[in-house]
Amino acid sequence: MEINSNALKLLEGELSLAGFSAEDEQRLKELEAFRITPQKELPPVEFLFRLHGRPCFARGELTGLSGKAKSGKTFVCSILMALCFRNEVLSLQRIEPTRLHVLWYDTEQSDESTKDILCQRICQMTGIQQDQFPSEQFDVFNVRQKPVNERLPSLEVAVRYRKPDLVILDGLRDLVSDINDGIIAQRVMERLMHLASEYHCCIVCVLHQNKSIEDHNPRGWIGTELKHKAFEMYECAKSSERIFTWTQTDTRKFDIPEGLSFGVNEEGIPYRCTEKQLLEAQFEAQRKMVAKLEKSGGRHNKPYADLNPKYAHKEGRKHVFDVKSLFTDIMTPGQPYAEEALKTEIYAKTNAVKDKLHDEILRQAVTEKVILCCTNPFGKKEYLLPTPAPTQQDLPF
Repeated sequence: MEINSNALKLLEGELSLAGFSAEDEQRLKELEAFRITPQKELPPVEFLFRLHGRPCFARGELTGLSGKAKSGKTFVCSILMALCFRNEVLSLQRIEPTRLHVLWYDTEQSDESTKDILCQRICQMTGIQQDQFPSEQFDVFNVRQKPVNERLPSLEVAVRYRKPDLVILDGLRDLVSDINDGIIAQRVMERLMHLASEYHCCIVCVLHQNKSIEDHNPRGWIGTELKHKAFEMYECAKSSERIFTWTQTDTRKFDIPEGLSFGVNEEGIPYRCTEKQLLEAQFEAQRKMVAKLEKSGGRHNKPYADLNPKYAHKEGRKHVFDVKSLFTDIMTPGQPYAEEALKTEIYAKTNAVKDKLHDEILRQAVTEKVILCCTNPFGKKEYLLPTPAPTQQDLPF
């Protein structure tokens, strides 16, 4: 590092006058190399990827990825690893034009599980044939059988020798014997920070969250240290059996307010999930949980929203319904619907249990002219969804 010669001479004079020891003088001289001034030229932060157009996953830094058990953390890691070989995966883009070197360091799963994810998911996502797998650019190590005290030194050797761009450390907890030992946690994080900085790579540290439903903090003292030291933190959550969400929770540079929702198909391959699919999955998960509690005799203490967020949201204490979206999904244009039949559909779509809410929703839809109300020859109310007016493209001339 460059040291200002004039400043160093001045420092030496001051130290001799102050009677500092030779050891103190040496430390202060070395400290000058770390001085930050407005004039000091520093290289810009380099990022590996973009999420929704915002740079993320910085070289030379740690990135934290946390979530409850089975919340999609390994799916996210698979997406990141596949992205190193493709220009874009879901809503993520690789910034550098050339492929990136990946090192996947798996401490949790069996050898069979690691290989299965590599062959059946990552290779499928990258389009790379298994017999053409680029081992020179993709290092995969399963170290679950190694003793705890050997896992970090082995990772350091692997990074020094292979010099990857991206390191997936799955999981961080398995580098320590006690996740609540503060001294060991601090030492491990310091070594990982030094490793990332020295070899200019991004190390993604995967860690479970605390088991309590309400507590979303990474587990243990090692999790606290990760949250303090990481350049960015991301959280994974499970919305249904096959749909997950992935969001940024903390960053030192670029905020990414919009998360990423993805589903997983029958082959185990992630795909981009729409907002509609996400809302429907969340609603279905809520209904299943309530039904399970009621069946077991437990009491539902309403930790989740009662109404489907696709069609309703709260403003203060009042529920506001999107009646246009609701009745467009329920009704076929031009076909009459009896009031009782519509109320049944309203309940099925919104989970609005109270009958007065059904009446309120129907009144709102009629008032806003989303649907039309009439009386049939038998004196019963019926409702119609008007047939949309033809657009210019529909006209024959």
